[in-house]
Amino acid sequence: MRKLLIATLAALPLAALAATPKTITLDVQNMTCDLCPITIKKSLEKVSGVSAVKVDFEKKTAVITYDPDKAQIEALTHATTNAGFPSTLHQ
Repeated sequence: MRKLLIATLAALPLAALAATPKTITLDVQNMTCDLCPITIKKSLEKVSGVSAVKVDFEKKTAVITYDPDKAQIEALTHATTNAGFPSTLHQ
């Protein structure tokens, strides 16, 4: 039985063992110029587990794809706030 379990786990691709990425949208405050989205994107990309960031200046939002095993929503909002752009989870 143990050998069967080990063989089964070895046959699984590593991606199957990783958490499914999540995508969330944050409402971001204080975006006033074209450089703001760059600063926000860089601050979010520094958070461990973040795989993609798209900041929309017009909508004042940031869409983040991340690994929930490595990053939490609080870490994402903390990163933008520390960069001078407080954010909250989009409702």
